[in-house]
Amino acid sequence: MKSGNLMLAELAKGLPGVTPAFGDTLAEAGAICFESQNHSKGVELKVNGTFEARYQVFWQQVTEQMLRCWNDPEYTTEQGACGVAVLLMLELTDYTVIEKSRKGTGFDYWLGKAEDREGLPFQKSVRLEVSGIRSGDDRLVRTRVNQKLKQVAPSDDTGLPAYVVVVAFGPPLSRVVKK
Repeated sequence: MKSGNLMLAELAKGLPGVTPAFGDTLAEAGAICFESQNHSKGVELKVNGTFEARYQVFWQQVTEQMLRCWNDPEYTTEQGACGVAVLLMLELTDYTVIEKSRKGTGFDYWLGKAEDREGLPFQKSVRLEVSGIRSGDDRLVRTRVNQKLKQVAPSDDTGLPAYVVVVAFGPPLSRVVKK
């Protein structure tokens, strides 16, 4: 079983398909989600599904200004889950985010091989669909995974694999499933 640390602030370094500024916003959203569930920095996130892992999650200080900025819980949860999912993909696979997917595709991001970060052009190798749940249990997470697997189905004709990642912030849990 893999273990280690997930540092949300690492998102601010950026990735080929994530600017440092956007990475920082994902990190802020994730911090707010974890703290809204009364978690302290270093909380354990359990990962199950295709991978079994445990990570301690760390984030920056949440301020009143951040709380005012991120006042929409649904949007904040979605963005926070994206941040956690991106870090999980970096930890658990050889893939990194190379491009945001367009609306209507059934998935959120295109992933490419991490070792190709410096080389262009990137190959769109894997689809990534992410969902977040502010509070919920393993049963709800599994139900959401099944919904998301159906959602990515219309793009299966690409012949490329897909990862579905559902992040629950209540009991910190993420289910990662490769399709």
